[in-house]
Amino acid sequence: MKLVPNPLVVFVGGLLFTAAVQAAEPIQPVRPVQDVNLAQVELGKKLYFDPRLSRSGFISCNSCHNLSMGGTDNLKTSIGHNWQQGPINAPTVLNSSLNVAQFWDGRARDLKEQAGGPIENPKEMAFSHTLTVDVLRSIPEYAIEFRQVFGAGEITIDEVTEAIAEFEKTLVTPNGRFDRWLLGEEKAITADEKAGYELFKTSGCVACHNGEAVGGTSFQKMGVVEPYQTSNPAEGRIAVTGKDADRFSFKVPTLRNVELTYPYFHDGEAATLTDAVDLMGRLQLGRTYTPEENAQIVAFLKTLTGDQPRFELPVLPPSRDDTPPPRPFD
Repeated sequence: MKLVPNPLVVFVGGLLFTAAVQAAEPIQPVRPVQDVNLAQVELGKKLYFDPRLSRSGFISCNSCHNLSMGGTDNLKTSIGHNWQQGPINAPTVLNSSLNVAQFWDGRARDLKEQAGGPIENPKEMAFSHTLTVDVLRSIPEYAIEFRQVFGAGEITIDEVTEAIAEFEKTLVTPNGRFDRWLLGEEKAITADEKAGYELFKTSGCVACHNGEAVGGTSFQKMGVVEPYQTSNPAEGRIAVTGKDADRFSFKVPTLRNVELTYPYFHDGEAATLTDAVDLMGRLQLGRTYTPEENAQIVAFLKTLTGDQPRFELPVLPPSRDDTPPPRPFD
């Protein structure tokens, strides 16, 4: 399904804008969702919100990636099974289809591979792929919908993760004020916000935070000019590559909707955007921003908030007598 045949033609506030994206700018507008399988999206939406994919019957994908809260949980680290403290800050699911890879260390190549990880992680949903499939097979409405979407055959974890990933592809957030400015609406941002963008560019922030997602497309060392001090044990990309050069190298986060996705960094130690801008300036760029400069950059970052996903919450089919029961206290 191709919803927008021409990414340079957009509707903003009921008005039609036709404009070439400013070629010299390092940031490009978020495009509305392009090609998706609608049947998989609808099934994936149910699975995304279904807590029965967890051992406790209480935790769903939406628990840590809450679509009412910028696609995250606004906690330093997430709460997992039996109130276990998660090891790392939950990145936003919004615009995650634009990432070069998934997770802070990039261990999942794509959204489909990522979707299966939390289900069987003992500190997150604490289930297994086998038990997840058993639960879904025991619910006739799910069994029918899987056959309608994927054809005849038993439900598989591959189909489960494919459907969730297809739903997550729809979670893009176009039409931010900065995007409208890029597309020619001069009054979409204020003078202070524009000054913040100029600082963002001239300081060098755009070396890592660029493109459609304003990040998410590279791995960079945390603490270039000064070492980053943290008690969080995560060491970043080295966990995937085994190369010492990748120690403390993390995926650059998207800055889309960043005003909604606090606290910041892989350990969640920066509580506010002001804190994050100050730390990034000093640690990554060797620059100490004045309070006015910091405020201008923060003002610019808030223009990156786009239209949030809006849809009717799915009604989940009920469990049956033979559905494996949840085990919230085991």
